[in-house]
Parts: sequence; C-alpha cells; structure tokens
Amino acid sequence: MKIVKVIYTTKPEYAEQNQKNIKNVMTDLQKANHPGINYNACLSADGKTFIHTAFFKSEEDHKLLNELPSFKHFQEQLKSGGLEVPPKQELLTLVASSTTIFNS
Repeated sequence: MKIVKVIYTTKPEYAEQNQKNIKNVMTDLQKANHPGINYNACLSADGKTFIHTAFFKSEEDHKLLNELPSFKHFQEQLKSGGLEVPPKQELLTLVASSTTIFNS
C-alpha cells in the first residue's frame, strides 16, 4: 500500500475553481469504481488550503490516477496560476484504520 498526503494553498480567488476541478476528478474516480484507489480531498477553515490524502493498493493504482484526464486538468490549472503556497507531498505509513481500506 502507498499513502500520499499533499497540502497546498491556492490564491483566494482560485479556491472555488479548484474545488470544482477536484469534484470532477472525484466524479471520474467514482464512475471508474476502481478498488485500488481511496482518495479524499479536504478544505481547511481558511477556505484556501487543501489537504489531499490518497491510499493506493499498488503503484499501478497510483499511475491510474495520474493518467486520468480530469486529474491532469486539475494539476495543470492549479500550476498555471492558482497557487499561493506550492504543494508539499508526504508519504505516510498506515498504523491503523477504523475500516478496511482495501480487501486483500
């Protein structure tokens, strides 16, 4: 399993568009119903700092997300002028979970 956390801050005027782009990615992931990806995005109380947490069953699952057209669009728009604080990526290790994330 691979767990990736990414935190970044958008420009205030870009936060709403970023949320729309994230929702498009999530819609595509829900339609794909891919069992090896568990991806969440949250917005901080400041209304412009985003925290993404993605659980991937395998490296191939991570590649599937990166190749998704809506995810590429989300990344391109964010990089082209929506950032106030650049993304910081961190790899995590799961200690425990209240639910089963992936069935073996």
